[in-house]
Amino acid sequence: ESKLTLRPPSLAAPYAPVQNWQHQPEKLIFESCGYEANYLGSMLIKDLRGTESTQDACAKMRKSTEHMKKVPTIILSITYKGVKFIDASNKNVIAEHEIRNISCAAQDPEDLCTFAYITKDLQTSHHYCHVFSTVDVNLTYEIILTLGQAFEVAYQLALQAQRAKSLGAGAGETIETKSSKPVPKPRAGMRKSAVLDQDSQSHASVSWVVDPKQDSKRTLSTKYETTIF
Repeated sequence: ESKLTLRPPSLAAPYAPVQNWQHQPEKLIFESCGYEANYLGSMLIKDLRGTESTQDACAKMRKSTEHMKKVPTIILSITYKGVKFIDASNKNVIAEHEIRNISCAAQDPEDLCTFAYITKDLQTSHHYCHVFSTVDVNLTYEIILTLGQAFEVAYQLALQAQRAKSLGAGAGETIETKSSKPVPKPRAGMRKSAVLDQDSQSHASVSWVVDPKQDSKRTLSTKYETTIF
């Protein structure tokens, strides 16, 4: 009922490289953010290693599709609930991934127009990396940032629901909203990274690390690493 207030990136995540989100939170709650991209394909991740896995998948999928005459064009539809990819020609939903099952999203450092995210199949517990490309690095950057905002919206909605539940349950009930597990430290050498720590109570806690020598998003690789509990 009350208006949802998001932390700006600079407060939601220390050292965030941007000051404002791309969208109003209502856009991600009641509507969706759609982005056109080429779908290069997906591959099974046997050894999950965060952004290393996305980078490996990006390199392999770029190589396997470089001689293809036609790569499928899709619409990535992002909301606080997750991501759908929709066939651009007939508008059919090809796949849908819940936000809680997305464990990593990152740009390819070798080609910043290419990006990927990893999902977990709850039935098999297997991880898959889905690889995409766009025509413009700034569009890829915005998609990654919108994914980050989707996590923030989901997090704030979860807090709002917990507050309502706490008020309804009475003063005797205590609700834990922060993860007791430490956020993993990002590896050295990342030019820009974000770590998202998720658990069943708290949808996302974000931490950014930015190299101050980098002053243009065109030269930055955006990464999110997430841990699903």
